[in-house]
Amino acid sequence: MEQGVYPYFREIEGKQGTEVEMGGHRVLMFGSNAYTGLTGDERVIEAGIKAMRKYGSGCAGSRFLNGTLDLHVQLERELAQFVGKDEALCFSTGFSVNAGVVACLTGREDYIICDDRDHASIVDGRRLSFSTCLKYKHNDMADLERQLQKCAPEAVKLIVVDGVFSMEGDLANLPEIVRLKHKYNATVMVDEAHGLGVFGRQGRGVCDYFGLTDEVDLIMGTFSKSLASIGGFIAADKSIINWLRHNARTYIFSASDTPAATACAMEALHIIQQEPERIKALWDVTDYALRRFREAGFEIGETQSPIIPLYVRDVDKTFFVTKMAFDAGVFINPVIPPACAPQDTLVRVALMATHTHEQVDRAVEALVGVFKKLDIIK
Repeated sequence: MEQGVYPYFREIEGKQGTEVEMGGHRVLMFGSNAYTGLTGDERVIEAGIKAMRKYGSGCAGSRFLNGTLDLHVQLERELAQFVGKDEALCFSTGFSVNAGVVACLTGREDYIICDDRDHASIVDGRRLSFSTCLKYKHNDMADLERQLQKCAPEAVKLIVVDGVFSMEGDLANLPEIVRLKHKYNATVMVDEAHGLGVFGRQGRGVCDYFGLTDEVDLIMGTFSKSLASIGGFIAADKSIINWLRHNARTYIFSASDTPAATACAMEALHIIQQEPERIKALWDVTDYALRRFREAGFEIGETQSPIIPLYVRDVDKTFFVTKMAFDAGVFINPVIPPACAPQDTLVRVALMATHTHEQVDRAVEALVGVFKKLDIIK
């Protein structure tokens, strides 16, 4: 703050899109998770307006009591079919899905095993659990097996992992995780927050991309990214969903998602399925951006997604990069501890289906200037 490079809570004066107004300054938006580019789509907006007119602005209660709408049930039915599971359960936020589900699936004699770069909501869920919690090194399958070997054979062993890691953009090694699941009689839950609308058939996610939907026991997703709304869901077989419906505290004791948010997510889900060219456009601009950043000399790690980390590896410089990029007309997000290790600080670039190659070129040109000025790349 004292140095004038504080990068948080910056005010946006309009819809999320590829370009936004901020304090009278027009910038390219490369800091959003709106991968499908649907947050400003008039069809999504109209669906929300119609829902408010029919159902009002809120439900004034939890799903458990007076807050269940036929709209919620319809969306749950469609989501379950979309990701290939028996049933789904909608929560008010994606964070509350992981925090509530992870916390109540296992007992005192059981185990929760997580990748050490799992999202904070998974971390908080395991903290709320009475189970023994184990971590394995990021995408290190030998270390995952070592953790599984520590577990009592008869106990429940829940492996929880991000499908796409939200800061680095790389994918979980699901084929090997599934192999170890069978070897050690474990259960697998995959967070598809950054996979839905991006990977797999019609954007069904990383589980579908690997052809492992039937092998993954629980699939979680959010509405706040590709589905252009707010909320989240968990999908699994009927017995698991019934258990969660009566035991997940963040579901039972939270007010249900608003009619507008529910309708917007459902409309976005329909559009994704009806417009395959949208995901094709996302991958076209992603592949172009990955190539441009690599050619320009940026260190981008192992990303395989529209999330492109530009490694800075210095906390102070990460803040300066963010400020200087903004001044040059590019909005990006800084990633510092505890979201990463101190030596792994980065700025995060994220693509939308609606970005153009020309916008990518402008961003790369501006960021090359910033990184060279700070002596991060030559």
